[in-house]
Amino acid sequence: MIGTAHHGDRLEVIETRRRFVKVRTEEGVVGWTDSNLLLTQQQMDDLRRLSESATKLPSQGTATVYEPVNMHAEPNRQSPSFFRIPEGGSVEVIGHRVAPRIQAGGSASLPVKPTTTKQKAKGKQTGRSAPVLPPPSPPSPPSNWRELSRPRASDLPGNASAPQTVPVMLDDWNLVRTRDGKTGWVLARLLTMAIPDDVAQYAEGHRITAYVSLGDVRDHEIVKHNWLWTTSTTGQQPYEFDSFRVFVWSAKHHHYETAFIERNVKGYYPVEAQVLPGQDANNFSVVLEDKDGKLYRRTYAFSGYHVRMISRTPYQPLPALPEVRPAQNPDTVPVPAPVDPRGWRQTLRNWWKRWFRR
Repeated sequence: MIGTAHHGDRLEVIETRRRFVKVRTEEGVVGWTDSNLLLTQQQMDDLRRLSESATKLPSQGTATVYEPVNMHAEPNRQSPSFFRIPEGGSVEVIGHRVAPRIQAGGSASLPVKPTTTKQKAKGKQTGRSAPVLPPPSPPSPPSNWRELSRPRASDLPGNASAPQTVPVMLDDWNLVRTRDGKTGWVLARLLTMAIPDDVAQYAEGHRITAYVSLGDVRDHEIVKHNWLWTTSTTGQQPYEFDSFRVFVWSAKHHHYETAFIERNVKGYYPVEAQVLPGQDANNFSVVLEDKDGKLYRRTYAFSGYHVRMISRTPYQPLPALPEVRPAQNPDTVPVPAPVDPRGWRQTLRNWWKRWFRR
C-alpha cells in the first residue's frame, strides 16, 4: 500500500484493468485500487441527496455491529462501499428493503477497459500486421436433428418431474444513518438492535426490527423504560415485521412483563411513539396492512398495563428516496507521451531508420 484516500477525496482515473483502476491522488500519488471502492461525481451527488432526504425519516432504533461492516451506496453486495462502520460502532436504522443477491446486469462502479495482447513477430519486423484467418465453418447438423429436437416427456407442462425454476436468492438490507449524517445500506443480518438485554432475551429467536421507548418507570433508585418493539419471524419479506409487543417494568416483581402483543400481521416502517410529558398516558402508532390489502396507521394509547387502539386511518406511504444511479463512464486522464531525453536529432534519426526499413 502506497497511499490512502478518504471518502470525498477526488481522484483522477488513468487506466482500468478488469476490476482494478489506476488513479492519481491530489498529492500526486499514483496507484491501483478496487473499482468497488470508487464513486463517480454523479454517485456522490446522489448520496448527498439521499442523506438530505433521510434526515426527515424517524429512527427505528439504534443498532450496533460486532465487527467492521461496509456501508454500500445501493442495496447490492457489488455496489461501491463508501464507509466502514468500526467494530462496536452504532447507527440508526431508518429503512428496509429486500433485494436480489445477484442483480441483472450488475452495478459495477467503473467500466472495464478491454485489454489487447501484442504478439511479437519472429525475425525481422516488417511493420505489417499478420493476416487474420477466417473462422472455420460450423459443422452441419446431424441427419436426425428433428428427432433430437422433440421435447422430452419430463419437459412437458404439468409433469411433476419437470425441471423447477431456480429460486432467486434475496438479501435483507437496512438503510442506516450515522451520527455525522452519512446514509447508506447495510446487510440486516450484520446489525444487532441495541435494546437492553433484559428485554432482548424475550425475542425467542426472532429478529428485532424496531424499538422505541414508551416512557420511564422509577423503581427506587433505578430508572427503567417501557418498550415497544417489532419482530420478524422470517427474513426476505417485503414487510418489516409480523409481530409487535409492549413491555412494562413491574416495580413489584422487578422484571419486565408483557402488557400487549399482536402476532400474524404485516407491518411497515415507520414505528413511532409520542411521549406526553407530565402525563401517564403515551401514544404509539404502527402501520399495518389490512385484509383488503391497504395500509392503515393504527394509533394506540398506553397507560400502565392498559393498551387500547384509539384511531385507525388510511396511510399514504412516504415518497421514494433518491436512488444512487449506476456509474457512467469516467473521464480518463490522458497520460503524456514520454519525452526522449536525447533530443530531436536522435528522434529524427530513428524516424529515418524506420522509413528505410520499409
